[in-house]
Amino acid sequence: MAENNTEVTKVAINDIGTEEDFIKAVDSTIKNFDDGDLVEGTVVKIDHDEVLLDIGYKTEGVIPSRELSIKKDVDPDEVVEVGDQIEALVVTKEDKEGRLILSKKRAQYERAWGDIEKIKEADGVVEGTVIEAVKGGLIVDIGLRGFLPASLVEMRRVRDLSPYIGQKIKAKILELDKNRNNVVLSRRQYLEETQSEVRETFLSQLKKGQIREGVVSSIVNFGAFVDLGGVDGLIHVSELSWKHIDHPSEVVRVGDKVTVEVLDVDLDRERISLSLKATQEDPWQRFARTHVPGQIVKGKVTKIVQFGVFISVEDGIEGLVHISELANRHVENPETVVKPGETVFVKVIDVDLDRRRISLSLKQANDSVDPASEDFDPAIYGMPAEYDEQGNYKYPEGFDPNTNEWIAGYEKQREEWESQYAAAHELWEEHKEFVAKELANAAESAAADGQGQKEEKPVEETSNYSSAAPATGTLADSDQLAALRDQLLGK
Repeated sequence: MAENNTEVTKVAINDIGTEEDFIKAVDSTIKNFDDGDLVEGTVVKIDHDEVLLDIGYKTEGVIPSRELSIKKDVDPDEVVEVGDQIEALVVTKEDKEGRLILSKKRAQYERAWGDIEKIKEADGVVEGTVIEAVKGGLIVDIGLRGFLPASLVEMRRVRDLSPYIGQKIKAKILELDKNRNNVVLSRRQYLEETQSEVRETFLSQLKKGQIREGVVSSIVNFGAFVDLGGVDGLIHVSELSWKHIDHPSEVVRVGDKVTVEVLDVDLDRERISLSLKATQEDPWQRFARTHVPGQIVKGKVTKIVQFGVFISVEDGIEGLVHISELANRHVENPETVVKPGETVFVKVIDVDLDRRRISLSLKQANDSVDPASEDFDPAIYGMPAEYDEQGNYKYPEGFDPNTNEWIAGYEKQREEWESQYAAAHELWEEHKEFVAKELANAAESAAADGQGQKEEKPVEETSNYSSAAPATGTLADSDQLAALRDQLLGK
């Protein structure tokens, strides 16, 4: 048998040297670091309470979920993904279980401090996301937890901070203390600096008397602030309404769109005074426009004085019934005729717009209507009526007096006219009931006194609708008008 001289082929060559040299070579592939060092690694596994990070060490590092983010109670899957390259800080190389413990948020914190210190030195601006609303302010993620006091969120104090959560904001750094882990921010300072130029330009273009659109941004006891487009103006409580109000919330709410007039622009103090009521019709002017002498109005007794009675005829508008206009008899004490809070019907005698005074008459209102009569004049009870130069009644637009029919296409005008007519008719019916009760009460009072009804001189007719010629503000008595009234009343 022949000898087998075949040599075994070498598959590896020891080019390192001795065993000791080999161990040193293996150790050189393992990273060396100490507690507190920053390391980089790859996310290799994500659990519900921790993340494993390969940093080239003999074992994988563990990042507990609480060490992933400065946000509280985060889901690890929302912060990192497998394969992500992230930076971490070494908390301890080996805990009691022999694990390498790392912290992503502390690495982020250390890195952020350096960046923020540079921004603070340069008087720069930081940007971050609002992650939490706490007592007194907001927590902003700027790489670490920055505190933004509520008083520094906007140009003015904000009551509800919850809408800011999740928003990205920019702010200036007011305080920075690493030893106390304290970072205080100011968004208001950032807004003031960035808006100063815009504000200056805006104020220079704003002139007294201008009409502007705006949105109510906040309400305080003394008025309401209106955002005119990045710059706020104040409507003082006295300029919110023509009538007296106790609080601005009675008139406007935050978010309301309003039309205002510029009353004053103080460039030195950068203050804008606005008026809401200036863009609305003065109730006194409206009353003077819609009411003429001779009309009957319903009102409530608000105050009784020695010389007469004050009647509220519209919200914020009062007229005076002089003591001589209370009744057809001599009156010593107005309280013998009316009581505070009582609803009465009065005739408008005069409207003095300049002096804001209205003269009224209770006795003439009572004398102008017969409770048993069906002679109704809607113009006396507030329905608008127009006459031409010859005194002829001008029929409403869309009504043909020749056919006593409404023309097709004028349904809206008809609906409005009918509504006004119905309101005037209802007031007339109420007035008749009121006068009927007054007459009944007077008769009972006279019977109780044992006087009976005294014969009185007939009162001269003061009703405009009974005159031969049509007077301004009343409807003429004609067959056409009668037909129109019957049609509108559904007869």
